[in-house]
Amino acid sequence: MQRDDEMRQATYLGIDCGTQGTKALLIDENGSPLGRGYASHALIEHTTGAREQDPQWWIDALCTSVKQAVLLCPGADVLALGVSGQQHGLVVLDENLHVIRPAKLWNDTETAPQNASLIERLGGRSKFFERFGLVPLTGYTVSKLLWLKEKEPENFARVRHILLPHEYLNFWLTGRLCAEWGDASGTAFFDVRTRSWTREILDEIDGGSGQLFRALPPLLAPEEIVGTVRAEVAAQLQLPATCIVSVGGGDNMMGAIGTGNVREGVVTLSLGTSSTVYSFSSQPVLDPSGSVAPFCSSSGGWLPLVCTMNATNVVTQTLRVLGKTVTDIDAALQETQPGADGLTCLPFLNGERTPDLPNAFGSLLGLSANNFTSANLIRAVIEGVSFGILKGLELVLSGKQPEVILAIGGGARSAEWRQLLADVSGALIEVPLEDEAGCLGAAMQAI
Repeated sequence: MQRDDEMRQATYLGIDCGTQGTKALLIDENGSPLGRGYASHALIEHTTGAREQDPQWWIDALCTSVKQAVLLCPGADVLALGVSGQQHGLVVLDENLHVIRPAKLWNDTETAPQNASLIERLGGRSKFFERFGLVPLTGYTVSKLLWLKEKEPENFARVRHILLPHEYLNFWLTGRLCAEWGDASGTAFFDVRTRSWTREILDEIDGGSGQLFRALPPLLAPEEIVGTVRAEVAAQLQLPATCIVSVGGGDNMMGAIGTGNVREGVVTLSLGTSSTVYSFSSQPVLDPSGSVAPFCSSSGGWLPLVCTMNATNVVTQTLRVLGKTVTDIDAALQETQPGADGLTCLPFLNGERTPDLPNAFGSLLGLSANNFTSANLIRAVIEGVSFGILKGLELVLSGKQPEVILAIGGGARSAEWRQLLADVSGALIEVPLEDEAGCLGAAMQAI
């Protein structure tokens, strides 16, 4: 008769904390999926451009999604887990390690004035690039700190620890404060060339007091581990007390691992709430215009990346207004012609990051009595989203023609949308067998 421990299967868990929700994926050592879970997040949103979430919502969603995934594989022995998280979000803790206020997210645009102010105070765009190797955009973490100082000085004075979303979840899981190169790249107070924190930018915000620099967590390399899951958390999540937590990373970095984008020549295009396109590089790729983010990868290299802030969120909202669902996308694209009979959409509902227009609004242009149909509206929105990110692909590859693009995210599930991308880019569009690339990458890193 077999003992219980002989019957248990070695498994690994990937957790992806996104904007709309948290997903969990349980895999075996061969990468085969064994269980999945999902829980949605609420969003605090204001006309000022503020977009925030309470970090407790991420914890609640993590608990729900992980339990769902683990319950689907009763014999699972979860040896290790990894966390993928939405980039750029600012989580600030006080001296007692308590969250001070809701996290400002990657798509929060009310910090645009602070971003412009920091660039100007540190010598302008060209000087900023020369000194720090990048030009920060509004979504980056650094402008959120200046915003906090100017708008909420009492909260700013309480800041003792600065974390990104995936780092906060690692802290909740293990009790350890730490960061890693890939996600840290999106803060704009991290030097991607030397893979180290940059104090000078933070001193400009806190007047050289050292408050912010002291609040930064130590950096870990991609192959390091954060620790083991705390006993009370392990019991809550129904995980072994010996479960190891890998360093994890930003969702794009984990998506790169999940799509095999760990060598030069591979291109990943993600169509999620935002849209990103990136390709591995063995050397830093520095862009003085700031359009291409010179991020580090979470696999030992670099991951030049372009992000547009408007993608499936715009498509989903359009479908909802029209009384349609995502199942109507393919039919709408099939019954309309490229160009939507002259109807053009600039899908800047959240402002935009590429091009750098944080205060922009969306527009519908070219409306006529002949083209004003729901199908044309859907096509125009999808074309607007697609052309924006494909322009970003040109920037990442410096105009080189890609042969194959790995498409992930919700938009990649539409066959007609994939065909549109293929027609415009001239590349073969492939979809990985596992479309939750962030979860998969986090789980693979944990193996």
